[in-house]
Amino acid sequence: MAEKRKDKRGRVLRAGETQRKDGTYDYRYWDIHNKRRSIYAKTLDELRRKEEDVRRDLADGIDYTAGEITVAELVDRYFEIKRNVKQNTMRAYGTAIKRIHEDEFGKKRIRSVRLSDAKKWFVSLHDKGLKRNTITVVQSVVRPAFEMAVDDDIIRKNPFKFKLSDLLPDDSYKRNALSEAQQNKYLQFIRDYGNDNYYDDIVILMETGLRVSELYGLTKSDLDLKGRKIFVRRQLCRTAEQPYFICPPKTLSGIRNIPLSEAAYMAFRRVLASRPTPKVEALINGCSGFLFLDKDEKPKVAMHIENYMRCMQRKYREIYGNDMPTVTPHVLRHTFCTNMQQTGIDVKSLQYLMGHSNVSVTLDIYTHNSYESVERAFRAVVC
Repeated sequence: MAEKRKDKRGRVLRAGETQRKDGTYDYRYWDIHNKRRSIYAKTLDELRRKEEDVRRDLADGIDYTAGEITVAELVDRYFEIKRNVKQNTMRAYGTAIKRIHEDEFGKKRIRSVRLSDAKKWFVSLHDKGLKRNTITVVQSVVRPAFEMAVDDDIIRKNPFKFKLSDLLPDDSYKRNALSEAQQNKYLQFIRDYGNDNYYDDIVILMETGLRVSELYGLTKSDLDLKGRKIFVRRQLCRTAEQPYFICPPKTLSGIRNIPLSEAAYMAFRRVLASRPTPKVEALINGCSGFLFLDKDEKPKVAMHIENYMRCMQRKYREIYGNDMPTVTPHVLRHTFCTNMQQTGIDVKSLQYLMGHSNVSVTLDIYTHNSYESVERAFRAVVC
């Protein structure tokens, strides 16, 4: 009986496994095209994990190690082993993944994709009407997937490792903060024509800088009227597949306490006073007592106010014309940030209030300053 082959540590090697002179390991096998292939690893455990992947791919008719896997299959493979993705982020990725599967480019073999192919594909997506921000999400899906293929020694270079800003123009929608006059005019319009359905919601967004999902994630226990502050601890979200679910704030910095201005304080008092008492309080992921309820006494979500504000925008233009920029919940957040900066608050405090993880994000919003505010700041310094 032939003696079983062993490595330098005395471990029995399986068929196809070999330990090389430098101590590393390789495994030889026949691919789906009946060609001899090899995979390599520094340790035997790592090699055997790769062997399992090979066997699974061969059973599925996929030749990953030879680069015969398609772009769409590679992306699927990458997300099968990626676990640290937030639910909202995965929703955005899901749209990009679907687009890759539906696009002819997704059928290309990864070994055949060159840098020029990747760039040409993104240009074609842009020519079809996709904005650069949308294509950025697609890149954030394919780039790490191809990087995994590089790490596994399947391809030499990652063809998606380039700056999208060098390829496509910045055509993203610019959210501009409302001026003081526009803020007053908009609130008066909502008061006059909005049936008070969302007036307080809008005031609070403008006075606190909350993300709309943070606003609707507030419960009665998060409101401290005596201390005139709120505690931001969660987001309330909804999708077509999942009617309600709780998410943590967008970043760890999103967990914060926000002091209330007089206007925000009075708006919260009105919300609390007019809030109906449901027969059964909604219980979502262990949370109940949500402050903002719709006409059916169910918790509001972002979709409610977004639809309302779109409807009010159309009504405003029918009455007054087009002298008001498009107002969304995020425009109100930008407005709060700009208002705070113009009062002279220091940038680190403003970063905290906004729940930004990086101060550069806060600083970017300062670009909404008007000439009048810049002139006032200038005069205060030099005069």
